Amino acid sequence: MCPPPMAEAAAQPGIILVVEDDPLILDFLCEILEEEGFKVRAEESADIALPFLEQHFNDVSLLLTDITMPGVMNGADLANRVGDTWPHMPIMIMSGFETPETSGVRHDVSFIKKPWGISALLDCVQGAIKKQHTHR
Repeated sequence: MCPPPMAEAAAQPGIILVVEDDPLILDFLCEILEEEGFKVRAEESADIALPFLEQHFNDVSLLLTDITMPGVMNGADLANRVGDTWPHMPIMIMSGFETPETSGVRHDVSFIKKPWGISALLDCVQGAIKKQHTHR
């Protein structure tokens, strides 16, 4: 579940990599995060997001991914790959159908259930980033 709400400025260094196959949700997520001062990279599948991560992992401050997606990898597979390869990268998962546990995620992640409210989403993003930075 998401860490408690954060009462600090949203602007953080690095990119939030948002992976969501629904273009309307993807656009909405990016708009919300950019309005809060985050740099965002949008990808429509885990299969496309992984090569970006492999080239730019030092620039990414958070992976925010849906679980259920078409393609070879889903969001749970991507989260496991990221957790295995870059264990200090914060991961936040969202889904209306599954949880990290039911989808086979093996790593400590933040989770928000769809549909989410904007303030809950932003609190979860801030908490995921802060939680991971305190574990480094």
